[in-house]
Amino acid sequence: MTVSEETKIRDLIEAYPYLGDWLVDYAPEFKKLRNPVLYETVARAATLEAAASLAGVSVERLLDDIRTQIAQHEIASEEAGGGAAPVDDPERERRQESLKSIIRRLHDGASVDDVKAEFDAISAEVDSAEIAAMEQALIAEGMPPEEVQTLCDVHVSVFKETLEEEPDVHVEDGHPIAAYLSENEAAGEIVTAARRALDGLDSAGDEAARAAALDDLDRELERLGGIDVHYTRKENQLFPVLETRGVEGPTKVMWGLDDDIRARLKEARAAVASAGDAEDDAVGALSAELLETLGMVEDMVYKEEKILFPTALQVVSDEEWAAIAAGDAEIGYAWIETPPAWGTDATSKAGAASEAPDGTATFPLTTGRLSLEQLDILFQTIPFDLTYVDEDDRVLFYSEGERVFPRSPAVIGREVRNCHPPKSVDKVEAILAEFKAGSQDEAEFWIELSGRFAHIRYYALRDADGTYRGCLEVVQDATHVRSLTGERRLLDW
Repeated sequence: MTVSEETKIRDLIEAYPYLGDWLVDYAPEFKKLRNPVLYETVARAATLEAAASLAGVSVERLLDDIRTQIAQHEIASEEAGGGAAPVDDPERERRQESLKSIIRRLHDGASVDDVKAEFDAISAEVDSAEIAAMEQALIAEGMPPEEVQTLCDVHVSVFKETLEEEPDVHVEDGHPIAAYLSENEAAGEIVTAARRALDGLDSAGDEAARAAALDDLDRELERLGGIDVHYTRKENQLFPVLETRGVEGPTKVMWGLDDDIRARLKEARAAVASAGDAEDDAVGALSAELLETLGMVEDMVYKEEKILFPTALQVVSDEEWAAIAAGDAEIGYAWIETPPAWGTDATSKAGAASEAPDGTATFPLTTGRLSLEQLDILFQTIPFDLTYVDEDDRVLFYSEGERVFPRSPAVIGREVRNCHPPKSVDKVEAILAEFKAGSQDEAEFWIELSGRFAHIRYYALRDADGTYRGCLEVVQDATHVRSLTGERRLLDW
């Protein structure tokens, strides 16, 4: 093909696939080409002239560099007796468009039976990764994640026959997915026990039997509450890595469903606690609601094992799995023992590869000087939870001292919007927009959290010239401070 300033980026890479990796290394701004959704949308429309402007180089220089790469590659290919064949998969594109058409029809009110024949025509060629890509593409095209989430169960019911044909996930002991699978098995056992308790409640013939069934149900729901750790680890460890691989849509949908399950389990425990004196019809309503919630827990297990985990195993590298394994223990596990070590020590901490100065060196600060070791000790001890988000909305740092909300090394480099549940993203965007505009410098919240009083503040970070340099989140467990009265003027250990 003739390469000119009007050549589209996607057309260039389709004709010369090796230029994809070369462009990513050419300029930091081109790293977005690794995102499959942006590649299929922005790269399809953007010209090399626009790309040069984005990278901050002249279009002439970019064209010269590209033509040089093509010439060098063709010479090397001829010497090796081979050539570079353009890569194209029109069949996969056709399937993706068919899948999106099916889901749009479902969202417009069609029934599963209405679209089943259309799906069956392509189901033999579709795998879990394509289903995940389809959800992501719909979100990228403007369908709200909440809307995709609302009909997620309908999507799965359409795809279920195809998903059932996917082989079960198998990984070695210690692999992060092995822990998720073990936890899912435990969750299934607890759900079964909760259903037995519900059966006992429905069949209770007297007050004593009813009270015993409610006690059983409360115990199983308390155990099931441990699934929050499973979801938290998934959202803060696995999701960030998937996002770097361009898998963002399905993670947003799944996080929203996780939050729905969390809320319903909390409401169910409160309802069971007050059900002792409730009328029979109220208990019946509780049973129906709780059966639906237990079904949602089981459905999430299915979605993880048939869509999320197979997709993750396709796109996440061994080095990334090792980093995930190292950080998982910092959040913890639900119902299972800490797994054996997996992977290498080299990837055990995000950011650990950066060079550290000599321990005796100090850094001049506005008031005083501290060594790197002293700074690290300070941030591990400070009685607040600090998170630094840079001007590009990516997490640079979090303190490892007293924490209110879970964090793990996988959050480093993650876009801050993806660190919050979908229902909170609008608040995050509003705060950042006001900070960047210079109209606000602080935002403050406080919430009751499992018996604790959490005080949350956001501060705009600006340099000496007033330029926005990011946002600092400060979270404090202020339960003890809030309870203080009077004065203490003497040391009292």
